Amino acid sequence: MTDRILIIDFGSQVTQLIARRVRESGVYCEIVPFQKAGQALQSFDPKAVILSGGPSSVTLDEPPLAPPHLFDMGLPVLGICYGEQTMVAQLGGQVENADHREFGRATVKIEDDCALFHGVFETGSEEPVWMSHGDRVISLPDGFRVVASTHSAPFAAIADDERHFYGVQFHPEVVHTPRGADLLRNFTHRVAGCSGDWSMGAFKTAAIDHVRKQVGDGRVLCGLSGGVDSSVVAVLLHEAIGDQLTCVFVDTGMMRANEPEQVVSLFRDTYNIPLVHVDAAGTFLSRLEGVEDPEQKRKIIGSTFIDVFEAEANKIGGADFLAQGTLYPDVIESVSFTGGPSVTIKSHHNVGGLPERMKMDLVEPLRELFKDEVRALGRELGLPETFVGRHPFPGPGLAIRLPGEITADKLHILRQADQIYLDEIRKAGLYDEIWQAFAVLLPVRTVGVMGDERTYDYVCALRAVTSTDGMTADYYDFSHDFLGNVATQIINQVKGINRVVYDITSKPPGTIEWE
Repeated sequence: MTDRILIIDFGSQVTQLIARRVRESGVYCEIVPFQKAGQALQSFDPKAVILSGGPSSVTLDEPPLAPPHLFDMGLPVLGICYGEQTMVAQLGGQVENADHREFGRATVKIEDDCALFHGVFETGSEEPVWMSHGDRVISLPDGFRVVASTHSAPFAAIADDERHFYGVQFHPEVVHTPRGADLLRNFTHRVAGCSGDWSMGAFKTAAIDHVRKQVGDGRVLCGLSGGVDSSVVAVLLHEAIGDQLTCVFVDTGMMRANEPEQVVSLFRDTYNIPLVHVDAAGTFLSRLEGVEDPEQKRKIIGSTFIDVFEAEANKIGGADFLAQGTLYPDVIESVSFTGGPSVTIKSHHNVGGLPERMKMDLVEPLRELFKDEVRALGRELGLPETFVGRHPFPGPGLAIRLPGEITADKLHILRQADQIYLDEIRKAGLYDEIWQAFAVLLPVRTVGVMGDERTYDYVCALRAVTSTDGMTADYYDFSHDFLGNVATQIINQVKGINRVVYDITSKPPGTIEWE
């Protein structure tokens, strides 16, 4: 079995980035909320543990804690931000509320070498890092020493090389700490001794084996949306169980231009996978009539999908399992790990299970993967690059690119504008440089003049973002000429739009969808 790292989550916005960096170094890892960490330490059998950051304070009466027996298990432990603070407090050191908090870019002075820093930070150097803390360590437990400091955080990094315990007040997982990935690799490889042999090829083999064991002789229905995730699930399942799989493609009427035809062609003609194509656009639109709240729209779309899917399942004689393309971010973002005020982001996924009336169990072979890992798996499975490299497109489709009430007319306008935008991005050779690009039809109408006539039409917003992992995003810096050309084409070709704007919003850690 490959080496594994367990990440205990205390509610940080960027905990997923820790997992990304660890996996990038060839080491498999999973995230578990601190409330369930005690059980996970036994069942997951990790080779080392990372304690994440979080919004809480160890100075509270009942702060979130790591399982006390963790520090007696002989496992290497790395505490990050709050993770460092709780490790210090639980082992006998002291933490206090800081008079001077640190948020953002900072510089740490490397005071001494240690296994965590070896070959990454040189003693005496000053290194840029990213800080985010309101508390600070003021005394260390026995066995620890200071290895890095800042003016306001004299214990910015600490080490107990004998027990392989390390703590850093900064966040090595974010790109704003330039050598952070190297530091995490030092922990997984040098300190923990992980081999770094985890690969997507190995995951594919294990996933196919797991599906065969889970499904047995049962029949599986796969909810196919045409996006990257469900497409990879379908091909993986077909390779694992063959004719035991039937795909059901529910066309909600909210897909991008030409996508329904592409889905049917790929899975029926290329892969010869049994496919049921359901045109349910009328059903979805009727249930969404008059609804403007985005969260309500998501829930209606999710429940309607289940209803349509269940009806089709009954027509073809039912099945034992339902497969869907749930990813790791969907799992994490659909719950509050800390039990506090964190927001449930991915409410349209059935990550909590299916309605009781559906007599099927879930098959979710991708629920341990991030989006770019799914793309890599798709390539391992031989999916065409046109599908594997497609920009993320959420389950609710154009519905969340259309704030306000959804109508067939507005969907038609948006679909045309979106197609022009994406076509021009492809023509300019920019598609693969961009993580996600889409048009949005705003619930705003403006007066304009086109030729000799006044118009009163919608405003179209364009968005394009760059990202390495989908957790943080920055707007793509198009040239004015490109934007001018796209805007002109949309206004000239799409009846119902008389103004185009470009969104230059950057996104901190969290979802990058528009709502």
